[in-house]
Amino acid sequence: MTLTRWNNNLELPDLFENLFNHTSKEQMRQNRYQCAPSTNIIEKNDGFELHMAVPGIQKKDVKINIEKNRLNITSEKEAEKEAEGVKLTRREFVSGTFRRSFTLPDTIDTEKIKADFKNGILKVSLPKMEETRISKEISIA
Repeated sequence: MTLTRWNNNLELPDLFENLFNHTSKEQMRQNRYQCAPSTNIIEKNDGFELHMAVPGIQKKDVKINIEKNRLNITSEKEAEKEAEGVKLTRREFVSGTFRRSFTLPDTIDTEKIKADFKNGILKVSLPKMEETRISKEISIA
């Protein structure tokens, strides 16, 4: 067995620098959504699918509406209140609002738009009108 001498004079980087970095209330207010959620739009034969990543947001906090030919998706998430007697030294969970708007082509059947929310992903189905679909099978008489 070998004994190793412990040198407690080594200058190690402060591993807890960020953990105990006291954040002011103003900095906490600024730690809100700084950009809109990432979105993928997929075109299919019968329509489009919009997939939006909204982790940490609940279904009840998301609103979807259509104004003229614009699809608007908005959300507002309030910051969680600190429990009494608990002092937060760092806050990275974000709160705030976002709004994404998408101009819909005239080929979308707005009466048949559907939305689903699962595992932090919002999926909006935007079906095309029958007469504007990319391909159509024609039967031979």
